[in-house]
Amino acid sequence: MDHTNTSFLPSRSATLKDVEGQGLSLAARAKVDRILNACQERPDIEALVQLASSAHGLVHDEVRRKAWPILLGYSSNGDSSPGHNADWHDLPRHKDEDQVRLDVDRSFIYYPKNETDRQLDHRKKELSAVITQVLRTHPMLSYFQGFHDIVQVFLLVLGADDAPASVSHLSLLRIRDFMLPSLSASLAHLRLLPSILQAEDANLCHHLSQTQPFFALAATICLYAHDIEEYGDIARLFDFLLAHGAVVSLYFFAVIVLSRREELFNIPADEPEMLHSILSKLPKPLDLEALISDTMSLYERYPPQTLPFRAWSKISPFSVLKTTQGNFRQQTLSDGVELFEKQVAQLHREQLLEHAKATLRKYRRPSRRVGLVIFVGVLAFCLRRYDYESYATFAFRRLLGYLRIMGRY
Repeated sequence: MDHTNTSFLPSRSATLKDVEGQGLSLAARAKVDRILNACQERPDIEALVQLASSAHGLVHDEVRRKAWPILLGYSSNGDSSPGHNADWHDLPRHKDEDQVRLDVDRSFIYYPKNETDRQLDHRKKELSAVITQVLRTHPMLSYFQGFHDIVQVFLLVLGADDAPASVSHLSLLRIRDFMLPSLSASLAHLRLLPSILQAEDANLCHHLSQTQPFFALAATICLYAHDIEEYGDIARLFDFLLAHGAVVSLYFFAVIVLSRREELFNIPADEPEMLHSILSKLPKPLDLEALISDTMSLYERYPPQTLPFRAWSKISPFSVLKTTQGNFRQQTLSDGVELFEKQVAQLHREQLLEHAKATLRKYRRPSRRVGLVIFVGVLAFCLRRYDYESYATFAFRRLLGYLRIMGRY
């Protein structure tokens, strides 16, 4: 029985009395009581994580309104919640607001059900306001298509007043990699997937080796909110994802792939386009409880630090994959901004090196190549050793000057 309630009734706090009249079983009501006890003034995070991960998750939206902010690492307190900005209307317009408007117009396709066009239009205005507030308050963030799918779930669970604080924490501390100015950090997530598959099923991993893991991007970047059509299911999955670090979303996708083993082996390995097409669409229906249970087991057997191909060591130390490991709920929005800036600087350094390497390949004469190899090596060392963008720019300009000189001979 699915105990998830879909009433969409906003509330500042929850008590057991609030949900007693919602038709829950005795077992569900007992679980709600345990969840609310874990959400007291000094929350029991370990208990809350366990309850959010167990069957039926946090059970009811009234409970989620209390638990989700705690799982995101802050205490919800109305307008004083971290990330709330009452004056956001006066802030400069964000560069991505035109795309936000287009995506919001396509929102609320599957849920809530049985609402009038007028009610849905009102929800779309609220959704636009929540997204715009977060982007204007944190203008460094880059909007991505699918972000509105995530935010509409938070809006329905938390309400228009409380959603911005949670979405701000989610954006800066949980899905920051997806909101950088480049997709490279998002694609780095996908490179963990073959390692997870290899650890559990080497034969299946080999069968898929000619298929790049880009098939997982659409689902993972929006936390599955675009693909799962039942509100109760996506709210329950968010219970689980918010209870754990960002890397668990990739383990969840790996479990979905593993569950399709027989289907995938029926497709020849030398037909990567067909495999990509199959894997880029989630199977329906999803047995969420079984998938979540299998995800936790897979993660326990193969923690990211133990994955083959040294995959974990290739992940940036500033990536949410690593910064949401351990006791990460003490991070603040300021910490998220600082990590964002470090990631941007790292991406810029990597782009400079790639440009230098591309230039090196262009000038192939041995007499030129020796000097270039030495210079690129020194540049790489300096970029790793010194975190100065001005130094990186200066070094690269010197390299281009060197190339112009060598080009005359």
